[in-house]
Amino acid sequence: MKKLIIGLLMAPLMAFAAGEALHLDKAPDRSRDFAALQNGAKVFVNYCLNCHGASFFRYNKLKDIGLTEQQIKDNLMFTAEKIGEPMTIAMRAQEAKQWFGAAPPDLTVIARARASEFGSGADWLYTYLRGFYRDDSRPTGWNNTVFANVGMPHVLWELQGEQIMGPDHKLVLAKPGLLSPADYDALVADLVGFMVYMAEPTATFRKELGVVVLIYLAVLFVFAYALKREYWKDVH
Repeated sequence: MKKLIIGLLMAPLMAFAAGEALHLDKAPDRSRDFAALQNGAKVFVNYCLNCHGASFFRYNKLKDIGLTEQQIKDNLMFTAEKIGEPMTIAMRAQEAKQWFGAAPPDLTVIARARASEFGSGADWLYTYLRGFYRDDSRPTGWNNTVFANVGMPHVLWELQGEQIMGPDHKLVLAKPGLLSPADYDALVADLVGFMVYMAEPTATFRKELGVVVLIYLAVLFVFAYALKREYWKDVH
């Protein structure tokens, strides 16, 4: 019984220590860069939307990052006919489970889900998408530094190239890809920025409104305090 109680008490500390061991690179902030978000949407549609859906996000929300309805229809709508439809995929979950062993998760709120688990969904995704390396022991031939034994193959490998795990447990670029490491990091940052936006399209407005509300309350406090002093000036 004593061992059970000690184990329960130590569990939060052990979980905290495990979380500390995972190093996450800081993801660049793309929340106010419409060009980057548009590029991220293009990368998402071309590389992610084949297997992963975003069924809680509709194509017409892309107008909020500066795209016109015609641009969306011409360049990004490959799985839907109407702009008000969600970003779904044709592959059924049962078929995906048979092919991949598990159905690929919906990516609508993946940034928020990882944020609740690791503190920053953007940092986790940014590190994850840059952390693939060759591993012949895996069925897909790929492994990941953030998500060990991940079932997902490295869909961006042609852009990044092929990394291997070095003897010092650091990733080494063995075969260059179509992009330089800096350009690949920038592309991943755009993709992550779009996924963060997709998880909460109103986040930027919410933060800006919060600042306005705090300023309003600060000004209101000045007048309220002055009124309070006026009412209570004759009370001793």
